[in-house]
Amino acid sequence: MFSYFYVMDELLKEIRKCTVCKDFLPYGPRPIIQASKTSKIVIIGQAPGIKVHDTGIPWNDASGKNLREWLNVSEKTFYDKAHFALIPIGFCFPGTGKSGDLPPRPECAPLWHKQLLESMTEIRLTILIGQYAQKYYLKNLKKRTLTETVKNYETYLPEYLPLPHPSPRNNIWQKKNSWFKEDILKILQEIVKETLHKD
Repeated sequence: MFSYFYVMDELLKEIRKCTVCKDFLPYGPRPIIQASKTSKIVIIGQAPGIKVHDTGIPWNDASGKNLREWLNVSEKTFYDKAHFALIPIGFCFPGTGKSGDLPPRPECAPLWHKQLLESMTEIRLTILIGQYAQKYYLKNLKKRTLTETVKNYETYLPEYLPLPHPSPRNNIWQKKNSWFKEDILKILQEIVKETLHKD
C-alpha cells in the first residue's frame, strides 16, 4: 500500500546520504535536515554553520537560540518535526569565507526541495530566512533589499513570511530597524501560535 510516510522516510535517507557537492565542501558532506509528512511550519534557512555540522542538529547555535526566541517556542516544540520542518537552501556546511560562512551550495535546493515539499501534506506556513531563501522562493516578487522584503511581509502571506537571518551578526541591523522587533516579531509569534494550535 502506498504511504506518504514511507516516501518521506526514504527521501530523507537519500538526502542524508547525498554527496553531490563533496568536492566543494572543505569539511565534507553532512546534510542536516528535519522534516515530516505532517510538519505544519517549514523554515527555509541558509546553510548549517560549523557547530550545526559538528552536532548534526539543525539550528543548534546562537542563531537558532535567537530564532526560537523570535518564534516564541521552546526547544521541545522547535525540534518536534510534526510542528517544524527545518530545511536549508544548502544542506551542508559550505565552509568559511572572509566575512563569515560561504553562501549555501546552489545544487541542493533544485535537487531536493520540490520533492520534500510535495511529500508534506500539512504545510500551513513557510518562513523564508535570509536573502538566499527569499531569492529562491520569491524570485521576482522579492523587493530590492532584504529590509524592504521583510517590511512588506503582508505581500507574501499566507504562504510565505520573510525574515532576516537571526545571526548575532545582524544585531546592528535590528537596532537600525526597530520596527522589526516592535511590529514584525509580534505578528510572527501570533501567526506561529495560531498555526501550531489550529486543528
